[in-house]
Amino acid sequence: MDIAVLTFDGFNELDSFIASSILNRMKQYGWNVQITCPSGFVTSMNGVRIEAQQPLEFANRADAVLFGSGIFTRDIAKDQSILSRLSLDPNTQIIGAQCSGTLLLSALDLINDVPACTDLTTKPWVQEMGVEVLEQPFFAKGNVATSGGCLSSQYLAAWVIWKLSGRDHAEKAIHYVAPVGEKELTVEHCMSVLKNYI
Repeated sequence: MDIAVLTFDGFNELDSFIASSILNRMKQYGWNVQITCPSGFVTSMNGVRIEAQQPLEFANRADAVLFGSGIFTRDIAKDQSILSRLSLDPNTQIIGAQCSGTLLLSALDLINDVPACTDLTTKPWVQEMGVEVLEQPFFAKGNVATSGGCLSSQYLAAWVIWKLSGRDHAEKAIHYVAPVGEKELTVEHCMSVLKNYI
């Protein structure tokens, strides 16, 4: 499986790195999880500069694509020089977005007439685009999902694993990263959030 974690300038480290780390628990099964960017290097909202593992076009052939959020996402959602490089198909790909990444799904016409989740700051901007915003951490319809809140990245990652490789693998991935003493509780809660969207 090829997995693209879309990461742009001003990105939120929690979105890209947590999702990437959880998804990489599937590396032993041949999963290829890549930080995917529109340029060779991007800098996070807190000044962390990283090198892209793949160019943006990698997302077009990936089995799953996750959009992270960031402080410049509202501008990126209007930037055709970036958006035109993406050609995603929810009929053949698993696609998810976190927080302000929901703006990009809307800009790419991937959540037409479907409610979505996002963070509190982004909520009015998503509503301006005509999307109903839900007061919950995760929602999916078919192969497209959205989540709200930095730590909701665990739901997106677990959803992708569950969709592509089954619940058992999703549970094991979340169990691995969950806090000691809270592992079973964390897995149970995560699965309860996702179970209606598989």
